[in-house]
Amino acid sequence: MTQPAATSDSLPTPLLFTPLKLRSLTLPNRAVVSPMCMYSAQNGVANDFHLTHLGQFALGGAGLIFTEATAVSPEGRISPEDLGLWTDEQIVPLGHVTDFVHRSGGLIGVQLAHAGRKASTSAPWRGRGMVPPEAGGWQVIGPSDEAYNAFYPQPVAMTVDEIRRVTSDFAAAARRAQMAGFDAAEIHAAHGYLLHQFLSPLANARTDEYGGTFENRVRFLLEVVRAVRAVWPTHLPLFVRVSATDWAAGGWDADQTVQLAGLLRFEGVDVLDVSSGGLTPLQQITAGPLYQVPFAARVKAEVPDLHVMAVGMIDTPAQAEQVLEEGAADLIALARAFLRDPHWPQRAAHEFGLTPTLPDVYARAGW
Repeated sequence: MTQPAATSDSLPTPLLFTPLKLRSLTLPNRAVVSPMCMYSAQNGVANDFHLTHLGQFALGGAGLIFTEATAVSPEGRISPEDLGLWTDEQIVPLGHVTDFVHRSGGLIGVQLAHAGRKASTSAPWRGRGMVPPEAGGWQVIGPSDEAYNAFYPQPVAMTVDEIRRVTSDFAAAARRAQMAGFDAAEIHAAHGYLLHQFLSPLANARTDEYGGTFENRVRFLLEVVRAVRAVWPTHLPLFVRVSATDWAAGGWDADQTVQLAGLLRFEGVDVLDVSSGGLTPLQQITAGPLYQVPFAARVKAEVPDLHVMAVGMIDTPAQAEQVLEEGAADLIALARAFLRDPHWPQRAAHEFGLTPTLPDVYARAGW
């Protein structure tokens, strides 16, 4: 359903519509629905909103769909309304979503996450900052005891035993994701959440084996990757999302990202999802179209046997194709573009002169 037919004059197929094989999974095109928090679950359980929201992208021809950040434990939620996979009761509702996506010809992955010191906060439209205990908030944890800012909760520095528990939580959530029928898994180590907090010297002030040197700061993420890869089916791909830079002096940067990428490839990661920022309110970002692509391009150039996904203000089919043609990335993740137009890949095919393949129920619409 998601692979358009070639034009009659046999023009080359755009790279955006060239399939990509990741282990045994073949993506029909390179347009990926980026994880986007929706703040619409109750007790971490998916509902009709998630079925409708995620299902529309399968009908629209996305090559791969990712859920929002899905918490591996209750305290790992960004907000009280986040999705979760910390209990077996959350498997079947997400299974309804994956079943619909598969019946519609689509593929779907889950992003597994722990928010760390950025947990227990309000959905954006409810006001930013911490959720107090009387409103459903909870004690947050992090590598150190420094809060993200004055409006966020004060974290408690994690013990080594707590680090091991969270690692086990990621693995348990991955097992549940398999039972729920997901085709891919992504570990969220970006945007200032827990694993990113351990990576960055700006959030990690530890003096034990999980702090200080690069090797110590990446240790937690590598342990999580090993634990997840050990339980995640070997025939299915594993993604990791990173922030390539903190956009702040003394923080995590592109050099460390490239070094980490090589380690992740060795641990069985198939795709590095390259984003940026989110770790500190001191960040200085100059955003614009394709502004994060150079980070993805550098990883692609220096770790050539690792697939790379670019994300960030890539809005038009022409921009996406440019990134692929330049060899800067293998996949294009889109967020707001998919919110504006769930049929973005089908419209892109039409713009490239291809004949989009539509679900039978939509075929009468034509192009």
